[in-house]
Amino acid sequence: MRQWTAQLLDSGNVVSLGVGAVALLLVLNTSAWLVLRNVVTIAHEGGHAVVALLSGRQLNGIRLHSDTSGLTVSTGRSTGPGMVFTLLAGYPAVSLLGLGGAALVAFDRTRLMLWIAVGLLALMLLAVRNAFAVLSVVATGGALFAVSWFAPPQWQALCCLLLSWFLLIGSIRPVGELRSKRARGRAPDSDADQLARLTRVPAAVWLAVWFLVGVAALLVGGRWLLLVPQI
Repeated sequence: MRQWTAQLLDSGNVVSLGVGAVALLLVLNTSAWLVLRNVVTIAHEGGHAVVALLSGRQLNGIRLHSDTSGLTVSTGRSTGPGMVFTLLAGYPAVSLLGLGGAALVAFDRTRLMLWIAVGLLALMLLAVRNAFAVLSVVATGGALFAVSWFAPPQWQALCCLLLSWFLLIGSIRPVGELRSKRARGRAPDSDADQLARLTRVPAAVWLAVWFLVGVAALLVGGRWLLLVPQI
């Protein structure tokens, strides 16, 4: 415990802890969340799209909306493992991207992380099908490209820290939001409800799985971010 505390008080780790606190505030603040949740939606829909392609389905397009909702349309069998995994992938994708970002930050590969993010967004741009989606993806990718190209290494590290923390923390709030919507009967065709109809496993179980994945990713990724000096 003493060793963990000593590591945590390293100057770089104190910075990481502070950036994590900022990310938490951005997730909890309603005004900031209404804007930044689009980043989470991009990751969520990207997860659906990637798994749809990997499972042999045909990707028809991705739509992002100004209310921060999204829709990924693919064609193929309406039942079976491919459809199940495609529906399952959205919420964990955000957590896993945050975990991957934390790993790259921990190994001091922040510029590589930025370029991977820009590359993934460029590929996603090929699949988006509405103007708001184009605007969201271009704005996010443009901001990350600007940081990777023009910002000094310290600012690149801070940006990657913030993005990793935001994805790790921000992956959990949408699960809670979906639970609240379902309780009010406002999300009858959510990913969880579609999975319930396909698998006969209750939607609440899928919500619990996504929540546990998010918490596990936050604990592991947060430890990486906190115990490795960054700045």
